Amino acid sequence: MSSKKKNLSEFNSFSHSLSSDTRFGIIVAEWNPEITDSLCKGAVDTLLDQGFKETSIITYKVPGSFELPLGAQYLLENAEVDAVICLGCVIQGETRHFEFICQAVSQQISRLNLDYNMPVIFGLLTTDNFDQAKARAGGINGNKGVEAAIAAIKMLQLRDSVFAAQES
Repeated sequence: MSSKKKNLSEFNSFSHSLSSDTRFGIIVAEWNPEITDSLCKGAVDTLLDQGFKETSIITYKVPGSFELPLGAQYLLENAEVDAVICLGCVIQGETRHFEFICQAVSQQISRLNLDYNMPVIFGLLTTDNFDQAKARAGGINGNKGVEAAIAAIKMLQLRDSVFAAQES
Protein backbone atom coordinates (compact mmCIF):
# COMPACT_ATOMS: atom_id res chain seq x y z
CA MET A 1 0.00 0.00 0.00
CA SER A 2 1.35 3.39 -0.93
CA SER A 3 1.70 5.95 1.82
CA LYS A 4 2.05 8.81 -0.64
CA LYS A 5 -0.93 11.17 -0.63
CA LYS A 6 -2.38 11.14 -4.10
CA ASN A 7 -5.61 12.20 -5.74
CA LEU A 8 -6.88 8.85 -6.94
CA SER A 9 -9.66 10.35 -9.07
CA GLU A 10 -7.46 12.04 -11.65
CA PHE A 11 -8.00 10.60 -15.09
CA ASN A 12 -7.16 11.72 -18.54
CA SER A 13 -10.15 12.96 -20.46
CA PHE A 14 -11.31 10.32 -22.84
CA SER A 15 -13.92 10.05 -25.50
CA HIS A 16 -16.46 7.30 -25.45
CA SER A 17 -18.92 6.02 -28.01
CA LEU A 18 -21.85 5.60 -25.63
CA SER A 19 -25.13 7.31 -26.42
CA SER A 20 -25.99 10.37 -24.36
CA ASP A 21 -29.20 8.46 -23.54
CA THR A 22 -27.27 5.69 -21.76
CA ARG A 23 -29.08 5.17 -18.47
CA PHE A 24 -27.27 5.10 -15.15
CA GLY A 25 -28.79 4.20 -11.82
CA ILE A 26 -27.10 5.42 -8.68
CA ILE A 27 -27.87 3.89 -5.28
CA VAL A 28 -26.61 5.95 -2.34
CA ALA A 29 -26.49 4.98 1.33
CA GLU A 30 -28.00 7.58 3.67
CA TRP A 31 -25.61 6.63 6.49
CA ASN A 32 -22.68 9.08 6.70
CA PRO A 33 -24.46 11.63 4.45
CA GLU A 34 -21.60 14.15 4.50
CA ILE A 35 -19.55 11.51 2.72
CA THR A 36 -22.16 9.75 0.58
CA ASP A 37 -23.74 12.97 -0.71
CA SER A 38 -20.30 14.08 -1.90
CA LEU A 39 -19.71 10.71 -3.58
CA CYS A 40 -23.06 11.03 -5.36
CA LYS A 41 -22.33 14.57 -6.50
CA GLY A 42 -18.96 13.41 -7.87
CA ALA A 43 -20.60 10.59 -9.81
CA VAL A 44 -23.43 12.70 -11.22
CA ASP A 45 -21.14 15.61 -12.16
CA THR A 46 -18.76 13.21 -13.92
CA LEU A 47 -21.56 11.59 -15.93
CA LEU A 48 -22.87 15.02 -16.94
CA ASP A 49 -19.33 16.18 -17.84
CA GLN A 50 -19.01 13.09 -20.06
CA GLY A 51 -22.10 14.17 -22.02
CA PHE A 52 -24.84 12.02 -20.53
CA LYS A 53 -28.27 13.56 -20.10
CA GLU A 54 -29.48 14.51 -16.64
CA THR A 55 -32.72 12.66 -17.43
CA SER A 56 -30.69 9.49 -18.01
CA ILE A 57 -29.31 9.49 -14.47
CA ILE A 58 -31.60 8.25 -11.71
CA THR A 59 -30.66 8.33 -8.05
CA TYR A 60 -32.21 6.51 -5.12
CA LYS A 61 -31.22 6.36 -1.48
CA VAL A 62 -31.14 3.34 0.79
CA PRO A 63 -30.81 3.46 4.59
CA GLY A 64 -27.26 2.11 4.80
CA SER A 65 -24.50 0.39 2.91
CA PHE A 66 -25.86 -3.08 3.68
CA GLU A 67 -28.93 -2.21 1.58
CA LEU A 68 -26.91 -1.15 -1.50
CA PRO A 69 -27.08 -4.57 -3.24
CA LEU A 70 -30.85 -4.88 -2.91
CA GLY A 71 -31.33 -1.30 -4.08
CA ALA A 72 -29.14 -2.10 -7.08
CA GLN A 73 -31.14 -5.24 -7.79
CA TYR A 74 -34.39 -3.23 -7.73
CA LEU A 75 -32.93 -0.93 -10.40
CA LEU A 76 -31.60 -3.80 -12.49
CA GLU A 77 -35.01 -5.45 -12.51
CA ASN A 78 -37.28 -2.43 -12.83
CA ALA A 79 -35.57 0.74 -14.06
CA GLU A 80 -34.17 -0.11 -17.52
CA VAL A 81 -30.65 1.03 -16.64
CA ASP A 82 -27.45 0.17 -18.44
CA ALA A 83 -25.29 0.31 -15.31
CA VAL A 84 -25.72 0.80 -11.57
CA ILE A 85 -23.32 2.69 -9.33
CA CYS A 86 -23.43 1.80 -5.62
CA LEU A 87 -22.11 4.46 -3.25
CA GLY A 88 -21.68 4.16 0.49
CA CYS A 89 -19.31 4.53 3.39
CA VAL A 90 -18.52 2.18 6.26
CA ILE A 91 -16.14 3.48 8.92
CA GLN A 92 -14.30 1.10 11.23
CA GLY A 93 -15.65 1.08 14.75
CA GLU A 94 -14.85 -0.85 17.89
CA THR A 95 -16.74 -4.00 16.88
CA ARG A 96 -16.56 -6.49 14.01
CA HIS A 97 -19.71 -4.99 12.44
CA PHE A 98 -17.48 -3.19 9.92
CA GLU A 99 -16.05 -6.48 8.63
CA PHE A 100 -19.44 -8.15 8.28
CA ILE A 101 -21.01 -5.23 6.40
CA CYS A 102 -18.06 -4.69 4.05
CA GLN A 103 -17.75 -8.38 3.20
CA ALA A 104 -21.49 -8.84 2.62
CA VAL A 105 -21.81 -5.76 0.41
CA SER A 106 -18.75 -6.57 -1.69
CA GLN A 107 -19.84 -10.18 -2.25
CA GLN A 108 -23.39 -9.23 -3.21
CA ILE A 109 -22.36 -6.45 -5.58
CA SER A 110 -19.97 -8.90 -7.23
CA ARG A 111 -22.81 -11.42 -7.53
CA LEU A 112 -25.12 -8.84 -9.14
CA ASN A 113 -22.53 -8.12 -11.85
CA LEU A 114 -22.44 -11.77 -12.85
CA ASP A 115 -26.11 -12.66 -12.30
CA TYR A 116 -27.38 -9.73 -14.38
CA ASN A 117 -24.46 -9.46 -16.82
CA MET A 118 -24.47 -5.71 -16.27
CA PRO A 119 -22.01 -3.34 -14.62
CA VAL A 120 -22.77 -2.83 -10.93
CA ILE A 121 -20.01 -0.60 -9.64
CA PHE A 122 -18.54 -0.92 -6.15
CA GLY A 123 -18.24 2.62 -4.78
CA LEU A 124 -18.15 1.71 -1.10
CA LEU A 125 -15.59 3.47 1.05
CA THR A 126 -14.22 1.18 3.77
CA THR A 127 -12.09 3.43 5.94
CA ASP A 128 -10.52 3.36 9.37
CA ASN A 129 -11.86 6.79 10.33
CA PHE A 130 -13.94 9.76 9.23
CA ASP A 131 -10.90 11.76 8.05
CA GLN A 132 -9.94 8.98 5.62
CA ALA A 133 -13.51 8.95 4.31
CA LYS A 134 -13.49 12.74 3.78
CA ALA A 135 -10.16 12.47 1.95
CA ARG A 136 -11.78 10.01 -0.50
CA ALA A 137 -15.06 11.90 -0.91
CA GLY A 138 -13.73 15.05 -2.54
CA GLY A 139 -10.65 15.61 -0.41
CA ILE A 140 -6.93 15.08 -0.94
CA ASN A 141 -7.42 11.51 -2.25
CA GLY A 142 -10.06 12.47 -4.81
CA ASN A 143 -13.65 11.35 -4.98
CA LYS A 144 -14.57 7.68 -5.23
CA GLY A 145 -17.87 8.75 -6.83
CA VAL A 146 -15.92 10.13 -9.79
CA GLU A 147 -13.98 6.88 -10.06
CA ALA A 148 -17.19 4.84 -9.88
CA ALA A 149 -18.78 6.84 -12.71
CA ILE A 150 -15.70 6.40 -14.90
CA ALA A 151 -15.65 2.67 -14.12
CA ALA A 152 -19.31 2.40 -15.21
CA ILE A 153 -18.58 4.16 -18.50
CA LYS A 154 -15.52 2.01 -19.18
CA MET A 155 -17.38 -1.22 -18.41
CA LEU A 156 -20.18 -0.25 -20.81
CA GLN A 157 -17.57 0.51 -23.47
CA LEU A 158 -16.01 -2.90 -22.88
CA ARG A 159 -19.41 -4.55 -23.20
CA ASP A 160 -20.04 -2.77 -26.49
CA SER A 161 -16.58 -3.67 -27.82
CA VAL A 162 -16.97 -7.35 -26.95
CA PHE A 163 -20.47 -7.53 -28.44
CA ALA A 164 -19.29 -5.75 -31.60
CA ALA A 165 -16.40 -8.20 -31.96
CA GLN A 166 -18.81 -11.14 -31.68
CA GLU A 167 -20.96 -9.72 -34.46
CA SER A 168 -17.99 -9.41 -36.82
